[in-house]
Amino acid sequence: MSHLPLIVGFGGINPAGRSSFHHAYRRLIFDKLDQQNQQNTLLGLATLTGLATYQDGHYYNKAGEQLPLAALLSSIADQLLNSTLIRRIEPDCFDVNKVTFNKVATLKSTPDSSIRFTLRKRHLPNIIPENWTITPGNGQEVEITVSGNLDTILPDFKTAQVQSAGQLPTGFQPGKLYQSRNHPRNLQMTIFSASDALLSTGIPFEDILNRLSPDQIAVYASNSIGQLDDFGFGGLTKYPSIGKRTSSKQMPLGYAQMPADFVNAYILGNVGATGGALGACATFLYNLRSGIQDIRSGKHKVAMIGGSDAPVTQEVIEGFRAMGALAEDKDLLALDKLTELNDADYRKACRPFGKNCGFTIGESSQFILLMSDDLALELGAEVYGAIPEVFVNADGHKKSISAPGIGNYITLGKAAALIKNMLGAESLQQRSYVQAHGTSTPQNRVTESHVINEIAKAFDIKSWPVAAIKCYLGHSQGTAGGDQLTTSLGTWAYGYIPGIQTTDEIASDVHQSNLLFSQQHIEVGALGMDSVILNSKGFGGNNASAPMLAPHIVKQMLTKKHGQTKIAEWENRKVATLARANEYDQQTTLGLTKPIYQYDHHVLAGDDLEITENSIRLPGYENRIDLNTANPFSEYTDE
Repeated sequence: MSHLPLIVGFGGINPAGRSSFHHAYRRLIFDKLDQQNQQNTLLGLATLTGLATYQDGHYYNKAGEQLPLAALLSSIADQLLNSTLIRRIEPDCFDVNKVTFNKVATLKSTPDSSIRFTLRKRHLPNIIPENWTITPGNGQEVEITVSGNLDTILPDFKTAQVQSAGQLPTGFQPGKLYQSRNHPRNLQMTIFSASDALLSTGIPFEDILNRLSPDQIAVYASNSIGQLDDFGFGGLTKYPSIGKRTSSKQMPLGYAQMPADFVNAYILGNVGATGGALGACATFLYNLRSGIQDIRSGKHKVAMIGGSDAPVTQEVIEGFRAMGALAEDKDLLALDKLTELNDADYRKACRPFGKNCGFTIGESSQFILLMSDDLALELGAEVYGAIPEVFVNADGHKKSISAPGIGNYITLGKAAALIKNMLGAESLQQRSYVQAHGTSTPQNRVTESHVINEIAKAFDIKSWPVAAIKCYLGHSQGTAGGDQLTTSLGTWAYGYIPGIQTTDEIASDVHQSNLLFSQQHIEVGALGMDSVILNSKGFGGNNASAPMLAPHIVKQMLTKKHGQTKIAEWENRKVATLARANEYDQQTTLGLTKPIYQYDHHVLAGDDLEITENSIRLPGYENRIDLNTANPFSEYTDE
């Protein structure tokens, strides 16, 4: 019997804010919200970023002044909106006016000597050592006297050629919410996001564990390029050349599968399956595919799927810029015939399917909790949607490894065919849409629009709506599919497909005879769309397309399989689940919750286990791990 993989929880953090309970989605369609939803969205952002706090029934601004909620939010609304989505890179990421370019000198002295030299002001390090004495020199130069030890490399600096990115909301610091112990930013985001997804279910994890064998849970999470800030691979490769000491953490914490490892070790205590797939921009969907296959087959009942990418560093941006992939400031100036860029121009750096000049880097961490349909009904889980399959195909022979190929036609075609076969041709043609990869490069706008348009023609879809949320969030690399997934869930809650608002007009070379590109939010209603196809086109020929079914469609399917009586029982169980979930959302919106982080908690060793030839019992777990594995190759053996 095949099991339907249901989405019973989701959470995360990206440039629009917290993902759970559609907070980040609401930021995208903020102008379409009623006053109460706008207020709730702003309050969540305010407590997330430290601009507001709540205590004992009262609200306080950052200065500690008590204010009525409406007055507080009114005073900081513009600041909150301007400190989200794509914008000019902020100093919390790096100083765009002082990007390290190369080293210009190595200076040495001994404890018993001093050294005096002249240096240009732009070569000064960001932190001036205590034993330096600086006096004004001529023009842009300063004179420096160093007493005692000196062993330093003085870098050269330049202004960044790319100054826009999709950054997490200004002031949000996930590492301050738990004992982060020099964790790379990616992994700090992982702790916040995976906790958010798990707690959003409204089901205590112990209740899930008590109904399963400990090895029936899987975790699949990773990113496309590892942890490249100074606490991960970035520092590992950079520190020796600038005279800093390599730490014992930089190597292990840099691995790309580390988000899964952190979830296993510090959140779930998972002893089931784990792994981290790599597939460039399709990485999240690759991990999603692993979880879906496990649940459909019955191998696992629960799967945590996620990704976490923090590529807003000067080195990563320079790497993509050197490839010609990013929207550089000079190209944005030329594109709009401007002499300088202001804040509004930086917000419009990413323009999917319009006149564009490159993609915009973004950071994000997104997680979902998948559950088999039978267990979800038993536990009274809320269902936000279902994903029956993820299709993955390579491009075949290529000339350039980064160039697009034919694989995406196959994945998108298979996804459309599955929706047609499951829900019917009318549903596909009238009540589905595509969440495009939509990177904002001139090449992508042509190639992906051709893929989607040709599939629309083949299935007789006359005007297929196409969304492209990177216009708001930027391209979070391997986690981009997670952004698409969690954002798409909001359409079934609030009834809008986000428009491609940063694109003034669709470029003339975009294929659109059978497509609908809208610069405005498309109102479809909460029940207007039966499905969405998440599409990813990655470097190297990594293509993935995932059809996702609406919650109202899933309920119809569950009723047909399980019967009305079991559905009624499930609805009754959901009352308590939703109450716990909503309580978590309210407390988190007020800034009163902390992420799950269980360091050195319930650590087991081999001597703690009860092992027989039939089972293994783990202390603290209600059920045993069954060792009676059936022989899958009985036709080849005597037994």
